[in-house]
Amino acid sequence: MMSRLAPKKPSLCSDGPLTDEVCQTLSVFREILKSCYGPCGRLKLIHNNRGGHVQTTSSSAVLLNGVPLSHPVLKLLAASVMNHVSRFSDCGLFAAILGCTLIENTQRLNMASSSVIKIYRQLLNLSIAYLNSEDCSCRVKVDFKSSQTLLALARTVIASKPACMLTFKEGEYISSMVLKAFLRTVPCTVGPNACLGKVVIVPIEGNIAQDTAVLSGLLVEMPEALPLSNIKRLSSSCINVAVFNVSMSGDLSDAADGTVEISCTVSPEAAILEQLLRVGKQMVSERVGLLVCQKVVHPVLKQYLQEQHVIVVDRLGSALMEPLVQMTGAQSVASYQSAVPSNCYGLLKDLCVVSFGSKELLHLIPGEDSTVCSLVLCNRNETTLSELKIACKTAEDVLRLSLTKPFALLGGGCTETHLASYIRSKCTNRIEDVLSDLACSYTEYQLAVDSFCRSLESLARSLEHDGGESLVDLSHGHRWFVQASSPLDSYWKDLVNSCGCGLFEKHQSLDWAILGDKYPSLTPGADCSQFEETTPDLFVLDSFPAKINALQIAVETANLILDLKYIIQDVN
Repeated sequence: MMSRLAPKKPSLCSDGPLTDEVCQTLSVFREILKSCYGPCGRLKLIHNNRGGHVQTTSSSAVLLNGVPLSHPVLKLLAASVMNHVSRFSDCGLFAAILGCTLIENTQRLNMASSSVIKIYRQLLNLSIAYLNSEDCSCRVKVDFKSSQTLLALARTVIASKPACMLTFKEGEYISSMVLKAFLRTVPCTVGPNACLGKVVIVPIEGNIAQDTAVLSGLLVEMPEALPLSNIKRLSSSCINVAVFNVSMSGDLSDAADGTVEISCTVSPEAAILEQLLRVGKQMVSERVGLLVCQKVVHPVLKQYLQEQHVIVVDRLGSALMEPLVQMTGAQSVASYQSAVPSNCYGLLKDLCVVSFGSKELLHLIPGEDSTVCSLVLCNRNETTLSELKIACKTAEDVLRLSLTKPFALLGGGCTETHLASYIRSKCTNRIEDVLSDLACSYTEYQLAVDSFCRSLESLARSLEHDGGESLVDLSHGHRWFVQASSPLDSYWKDLVNSCGCGLFEKHQSLDWAILGDKYPSLTPGADCSQFEETTPDLFVLDSFPAKINALQIAVETANLILDLKYIIQDVN
């Protein structure tokens, strides 16, 4: 056994991890994320020092995966946010920016971290309880009888990704296509075996965004040297489909597990090919029109089947196997050592060749009630297409989440501003029992409440990137926006049009204050039934489950980091 070249070093233990240097690093990290936030966010070019792929993005998942983080505190924060994004897809930047801001604001308070943590936890519970209550004025019910709220949810996600480089008209069109694809995955009948279908995104580079289309079924790469006569022959009737998830390449290593004993008079390759051809003959005799293999099909078997007018699609990949099985009703065959049971075959209604630009694809068309569809996603170049694919996948996930929790939160910074106003109004009077439970003074409590609310307001102000001013109205607690070029001697009512979410328009009875400054206490209230009477194009809505979880992740991760006393690192 080789001895160590150097003695093992002891682990490095750091006391008080939130040093000035770490706080400065955290501030830089927050500024990077903050500058990407919202539909007007600035793009980031990610390129490592070893070369490789260059990414242009403002998406949290790409940023946190692509930017190397060295300090354990940043790694902890990024891991929490990435875990949230893996489950909910949306609101990653919201969680990361709010978590950083809470930590920074707390460091400026002359208070023990343990007291602040308890107060933040109580304020989080207060926020979650309000957002889940029937009295919540920034929550909207998703009406599945109309596409209005669903389209607003999809539109908000698509519009928040400026790297997609879409015009307003293109953004509207893409949003409607995502919604159309999502609705096709919802089964028409409800039963014990009913389940949501699958949207498969097929990216096409070089076409304009308005070439995007939704097709029922799956699109797969055209098999090499496929005679069109084979397709025409099959398209006159229903097509039997056989699906294999085992390699049919003929390699001995793929044939079976374990030890294989081979006689010197036997050729293993020839024996395996004989078995493959036996399966091929069975496919022909049982009138299988399409054989699909997740891996590779032996070229001799492929040629034989094509001569018998059976279409062979191989190298399908694992990602398309589930929707294919769901769409056709086939059962994946995991071995070719024995005959394929007849109940393993699936059915297709038809198949044809479709063209998008210079690319030809084989379109597998299912029966009428299929919940599997393909979203053919087009954009001008690789960078914009890559970001659009992320945006559309996020939008689809947000729409799926609305089925589990049919609510949405007002976007455009209005929920954060409104929630800060609500918390301030609730935490001003009659809080003796709260102070007793938290074992803190009134002054300490108000300092922590102000830090929490300022963090929410700072998040709302982060949506502005061009030097404009964010306002809060003193009736509903919504965020409003004033452009940087506005004349200084004007009244607020002459400079604003509608609030960030689009629910309210300016009127004479409204008063405003600068968001982030001290303003008179207010008890915000609003009737969200007005949502049904306002023009749909104006609405900005956020995913309710995603934002609720992002709020929890941000506060709990900030509390965890504030509670750190030591960091122990292995330096070997």
